Amino acid sequence: MASAAEPADHQAAAPVEAPPAPPRRLYKHALSTRLWHWVNAFTIFIMIGSGLGILNAHPHLYWGVHGAQPDVPWLELPHWPSWMTIPGSYNLSLSRRWHLFFALVLGFGLLAFMIASLLNRHFQKQLTIRTHEIAPGHLWHDIKEHLALRFHDPANPTAFNVLQKIAYAFTLFVLLPVIILTGLGMSPGINAAWPWILELFGGRASARSIHFLAMCGIIGFVVVHLALVILAGPVREVGSMITGYWRVPDHGHEESEA
Repeated sequence: MASAAEPADHQAAAPVEAPPAPPRRLYKHALSTRLWHWVNAFTIFIMIGSGLGILNAHPHLYWGVHGAQPDVPWLELPHWPSWMTIPGSYNLSLSRRWHLFFALVLGFGLLAFMIASLLNRHFQKQLTIRTHEIAPGHLWHDIKEHLALRFHDPANPTAFNVLQKIAYAFTLFVLLPVIILTGLGMSPGINAAWPWILELFGGRASARSIHFLAMCGIIGFVVVHLALVILAGPVREVGSMITGYWRVPDHGHEESEA
């Protein structure tokens, strides 16, 4: 005969509620970051094309104060084809106008982005490189993850990995300021007012060489950035830079590098 009350160990266990599913769409890019990204992408494109047009006037690079035809250049460049230059035909005056106008856009755009990033703590939250992240073991782990096309931490999907942080920090705080300062130093008006800029880089010829090398660094960053965006899924990555919202990948090999 069954007892009136079943023993506790025979009672049906209360159903355990499953933890809530993590969100599939996360807010990743602030409006200031998105605006600067697209304005800067267009600006860099124009500046590279117009810069190559200017370089065609004298495709030789020197070190030192002056640098002229009788000097021995450290690098002799070919003439760039018309499809790579702005404008498409050789016009030094017009190339300079394009270059100088968009140099203002680049400089003031970078200043506005840095102010906004300090106010919304973008630098502190996304780009701060912590000591443990640059330990050899951590760096090697990140390199292996990139080679396996795993670019984000599943526990914190929107966080930047250390290789991203290093690349962005080097571009933002080294390459862009150097290219702006060397460009200012080569301007006769700025040079007359602030001669220390050219002295900082070792002379006009050296500033021109460093300006070119910084441009090569920026081109390298853009090429790697675009390659990683394609590997990560261009629709998701470009979409996040338009709307600000990023869809968390369903599989471990679909990551974010935007």
